Amino acid sequence: MAKERMLQFVTVARDMPEKRSPEARAHDFHEIYRDFADRKAAEQASRCSQCGVPYCQSHCPLHNNIPDWLRLTAAGRLQEAYELSQATNTFPEICGRICPQDRLCEGNCVIEQSGHGTVTIGAIEKYLTDTAWENGWVKPIRPRAERADSVGIIGAGPGGLAAAEALRREGVQVTVYDRYDRAGGLMTYGIPGFKLEKDVVMQRIAQLEQGGVRFVLNCNVGTDISFDAIRGQHDAVLIATGVYKSRDIGGPGAGAKGIVSALDYLTASNRKTFGDDVPEFESGELNAAGKRVVVIGGGDTAMDCVRTAIRQGATSVKCLYRRDRANMPGSQRETQNAEEEGVEFVWLSAPTGFTGGTAVDGVMTERMRLGAPDATGRQAPEVIEGSAYVEPAELVIKALGFEPEDLPRLWNTEGLEVTRWGTIRADFRSHSTSLPGVYAVGDIVRGASLVVWAIRDGREAAQSILTWLAEPAQVAAE
Repeated sequence: MAKERMLQFVTVARDMPEKRSPEARAHDFHEIYRDFADRKAAEQASRCSQCGVPYCQSHCPLHNNIPDWLRLTAAGRLQEAYELSQATNTFPEICGRICPQDRLCEGNCVIEQSGHGTVTIGAIEKYLTDTAWENGWVKPIRPRAERADSVGIIGAGPGGLAAAEALRREGVQVTVYDRYDRAGGLMTYGIPGFKLEKDVVMQRIAQLEQGGVRFVLNCNVGTDISFDAIRGQHDAVLIATGVYKSRDIGGPGAGAKGIVSALDYLTASNRKTFGDDVPEFESGELNAAGKRVVVIGGGDTAMDCVRTAIRQGATSVKCLYRRDRANMPGSQRETQNAEEEGVEFVWLSAPTGFTGGTAVDGVMTERMRLGAPDATGRQAPEVIEGSAYVEPAELVIKALGFEPEDLPRLWNTEGLEVTRWGTIRADFRSHSTSLPGVYAVGDIVRGASLVVWAIRDGREAAQSILTWLAEPAQVAAE
């Protein structure tokens, strides 16, 4: 009977949740997609072909059992579907909102490849978990027994929180240290509310606190507490700091007022969403209102910046990217949303400097063309001679990506090995570092990556830490 509910992709067309109109959504920071109704979620889940080799599952970093929870959703067995989703994903309500499904599960859906349109996996995942919260199916963490083992986690982003959750379920005492005044990392302060409303993150953090995870916030490791002190207080340590150092851009006028980093800009905007007092926003330094805005970059962070500037009331918003649309690293879905909201993309354009003296009033720009492939296999941009011009701007936002901070130097720690890129060197299976009992996960190991990869790393590292805590040699040392 359940099988008959599936394979409906031939007769049922792909349908996403209704999207709020650009005119309505461009003035607030609420999420742009409305929720599925029960009937619509079941209908869309029934389009799954239940294929023998589920490429959606194999291309998900967490290997979520997508076909099975789609089948349960189609049958109306929503609590079972949620529990199956939660079994492999610590934060399905977050992944359902911000994962680039078009590049992962949905982009590899078999019926998408056959021309029928992918199953709307992300929207159904969001619907399932939101329904679970509303109905009280998301239970507090209640370990069967408490353990004396203690783990310190540095960084309250998705990798650190995923590890904290897994360790607490086994009764381990967990303390999470973070530099910010709220937990969540970039989920809290980097991703705008129109993609991930903040109460979604806060309710999950509250669940972790209620389950016994201890948070030490406003804590800069290396300044407020030493790394060695954290190691001395815990049986194992997990480094999950992420990468926060913004890549810079040089050229004439690069130090002018009005040229800001993407993370500073997005953090100020998100703090306003929380109702915080943000002097840099009130002064106009990190506020796009009434300004011509140019964002430099083509990734998801650049998309977050341009769409935030629209909502702040910018006069115009342009995004400069040195390659074309087909070669940009950001989500095509996000690019489309930005265009609908009034963002202008200036493809094949690269900045060479800035005009205006002490306060920026323009970006010196050169037109590009794509030449032969570079070492990564992508076509390398080349300058078109004589194509230079100035793009007017009173606010320029640098969204060129992030690099790791020099943690061994900042933490005054010897023996913590890093790669030539500055990321922490860790075993890709166990996530162990060069220091005994110290593990590392997420962007500080991978470089800037996706939330879903950090969740996977955190869950895997938790299992490695549990094994480490159980080893006879470790027990003897204690």
